[in-house]
Amino acid sequence: MTDPPDPRPPAPPPTGRDTGPDAVVCHHLVHHFGATRAVDGLDLAVRPGEVFGLLGPNGAGKTTAIRAITTLLPVTAGTVRVFGHDAARDRMAVRRLLGYVPQQLSADAGLTGRENVSLFARVFDVPRRERAARVRQALAAVGLADAADRLAKTYSGGMVRRLELAQALVSAPRLLILDEPTIGLDPIARTTVWDHITAVRRATGMTVLVTTHYMDEADQYCDRVALMHHGRIRASGTPRQLKDELRRRTGGVPGASEPSLEDVFRDVAGGSLDEGGEFSDVRRTRRTASRVG
Repeated sequence: MTDPPDPRPPAPPPTGRDTGPDAVVCHHLVHHFGATRAVDGLDLAVRPGEVFGLLGPNGAGKTTAIRAITTLLPVTAGTVRVFGHDAARDRMAVRRLLGYVPQQLSADAGLTGRENVSLFARVFDVPRRERAARVRQALAAVGLADAADRLAKTYSGGMVRRLELAQALVSAPRLLILDEPTIGLDPIARTTVWDHITAVRRATGMTVLVTTHYMDEADQYCDRVALMHHGRIRASGTPRQLKDELRRRTGGVPGASEPSLEDVFRDVAGGSLDEGGEFSDVRRTRRTASRVG
């Protein structure tokens, strides 16, 4: 079966080294939790070298989609490809291409920063002869070289998130996936985390797929975004394109303040912002926020 013609606008100039297939392609992806259809025919394409934001209210299906892309959930209906590799049939090949920072904290408070990153180097099968250098490089890339031998439990919230970023970067991934990477952080710490993400991306050309509820982050750092609601993509494009489209549809008055990405978010989600998600989603988010705050 052939895919339909690509309706997307021309790709922006390449920002990195990847020129092959799309970094991520989801085609008619569906995932159920019992009777709940968390992802409902998701179609998504992320281009090599871009920062792509997957936005939407709680319960929209973002984290479920991310977990399918990372092979943490099975692909039972539809397809997911990462740089051309089928996530259902070639899971190990997909995993070797990924760095992943989940919502839940993954750093061990009883280990030093260096020990945490070294553990991930072993998990991701970084060759033994390269591990020490890779660990040093990852810690330096996120500004933790001087704190590398301190216990992680002594780190601030922003430092913990940067440590988790180093853990994800130690395997030199082509695709970095960040699920709410700055949740619970103050504005200065959020900016610092994003500064390091941007620097690494510019230096390596890696692709970044991020979920966030901070619309200012998505507007500032994402090349393109997609707004997800009830398991499907409802709107996608650059932040500027989405804001301009909302202005046109709502008959914006010349000289009036332009719509924000938050206005676009609310327009897509409609009146159901408080209906999505489950108790476990709220508990997990609050636990993470309290531990990094």
